Amino acid sequence: MKTRVILFLLLAAVAASAAVLLFQGPKARAPVARITRDGVLLEEIDLDRVAEPRSFTLEDGSGTNTVQVERGRIRVSAADCPDQVCVKQGWISGGAVPIICLPHRLTIEIVDGGGDLDGAAG
Repeated sequence: MKTRVILFLLLAAVAASAAVLLFQGPKARAPVARITRDGVLLEEIDLDRVAEPRSFTLEDGSGTNTVQVERGRIRVSAADCPDQVCVKQGWISGGAVPIICLPHRLTIEIVDGGGDLDGAAG
């Protein structure tokens, strides 16, 4: 009789644990802006932790880009490239479309915080 009660309690605990893990689902990760030039990581910014808006300039031999960061979003506000596509794109806040400045070989993309994208991510 004791064995059945212990077995029942053990199975109930396993079932409850499995239900919690199954229905909990994946935790949302904070968006991180990843800024690269020629594939080299220049900076990563956790967009949920930006307390005050800030602006900074990225410069190399090919030119300059001024990046503006606010909580939850990022943009290139000024650039000395001829086409200004990166500036015209405006703010991004999700990972759907990165900001790319081809003349300056600069990319700003938003990824889930905590690592690289997996193969199933768009």
